[in-house]
Amino acid sequence: MPSPARKEHLLALDQGTSSSRAIVFHASGRIVAMAQREFRQIFPQPGWVEHDAEEIWSSQLAVAKEALHTSGLEARDIAAIGIANQRETTVLWNRATGRPVHHAIVWQDRRTEPLCAQLRAQEGFVDQVRGTSGLVVDPYFSGTKLRWLLDHVSGARIAAAQGELAFGTVDSWLLWKLTEGRVHATDVSNASRTMLFDIRHNRWDHGLLKALHVPDNVLPQVVPSAHVVGETTLFGAPILVAGIAGDQQAALFGQACFKAGLAKNTYGTGCFMLMHTGERFQKSANGLITTSAAQTRRVPEYALEGSVFIGGAVVQWLRDGLRAIEGSGAVQALAESVPDSGGVIVVPAFAGLGAPYWDAEARGAIVGLTRGSTVAHIARAALESIAFQSAALLQAMAKDAVAAGGAAPTELRVDGGACVNDLLMQTQADLLGIPVVRPKVTETTALGAAYLAGLATGVYANLDELAAQWGEERRFLPTLARERAAERMAGWERAVRQARAR
Repeated sequence: MPSPARKEHLLALDQGTSSSRAIVFHASGRIVAMAQREFRQIFPQPGWVEHDAEEIWSSQLAVAKEALHTSGLEARDIAAIGIANQRETTVLWNRATGRPVHHAIVWQDRRTEPLCAQLRAQEGFVDQVRGTSGLVVDPYFSGTKLRWLLDHVSGARIAAAQGELAFGTVDSWLLWKLTEGRVHATDVSNASRTMLFDIRHNRWDHGLLKALHVPDNVLPQVVPSAHVVGETTLFGAPILVAGIAGDQQAALFGQACFKAGLAKNTYGTGCFMLMHTGERFQKSANGLITTSAAQTRRVPEYALEGSVFIGGAVVQWLRDGLRAIEGSGAVQALAESVPDSGGVIVVPAFAGLGAPYWDAEARGAIVGLTRGSTVAHIARAALESIAFQSAALLQAMAKDAVAAGGAAPTELRVDGGACVNDLLMQTQADLLGIPVVRPKVTETTALGAAYLAGLATGVYANLDELAAQWGEERRFLPTLARERAAERMAGWERAVRQARAR
């Protein structure tokens, strides 16, 4: 614990896809105050998703002030600010005016798929991207979004060439606004999501920039995730901005997964599983991507990552599509009204399948229906689909880890809204055959940002102190025989093949 003479509170800005949140943490990890505000989702045409970057900023500033006020603290009581953000969402703004030249293009946006298809067809480009950035060529990442803005916003490419424009993911945009235009920077975890960054050497890659026709003078400086990067005076007294990480890397850090082999899964609208691989850059042979982990030093650290597109969103489908439940909280009771799914399997490929399958053409399927199937069986199968998809990710990670001479994860740390569902967590443990551990503080994305800021400003001495501070609320132990678990996973894979059949 920090000494009484030190400031003992940290402010985390957790900027997400649908809302902006701010949480004031005590150095012990206890939540002191929280505020949240939703903002508009803009859909100009099918497959396009945009945000108003000014609205992102105004909502984030408002909740930060609200949380600080609710906490009863003042700016001078805050040791530092940490930022966690939706990744890949792309902002391009004018350096002189500080105004965006276009709406932000959101990570979900698919408008650059034709460009990605052209790039994939170029000999050697896929391998170049994979070997340098760790990523696949996909509209998900920021590089082609930036290229689109430069090509389609009137005058943007000329202005960029003259040094008049600044590009950034949402963390860079917030940092620019917090420092009133004094700092244009990002951290390695966000830079690693652009498809423009060499994660082996922590630097922008000239080959990738040239391939995507992106001038280097629009790029932010890249710093470690725990680093005093600037100062804001917008809260009545100066506060250091000292921690930045993309939301999933921030959650990995907040879960104290600092060493190779430690893994976490965030159960939100989708599911994002990351396993730390230490200082080893590891290409996946099993459908995962390689990404930079949050870094407290200038030495590169990595993680394997897998994304499930439809996780908790399947519960929203039960509520809004099938009208099987009145509220999301009712799904556990309905699912538990039957002893099992009765052989029903739901494959929620409503937007295709993510890792480890990467099949954009797959579509949702319900298989195994009989005359005795009820809505309760479907509800249970829908809930189990979250666990099945996540189990497939962990199996892929375990294969990659063992192939690289490492060890498979021995437990899975969980967070996100759906991790409060005990039936889901028990099912997850049964399928994995390892403990599933729910922490005392499940706001691990914001907590990770706070921890990074605290490390950079001396609130915490080292990672060992943070690891000792992490605590579990409940541990779900597997109860299913491994043979039966394997049978269930085999059934899931058969259902996936049906959903992928075209």
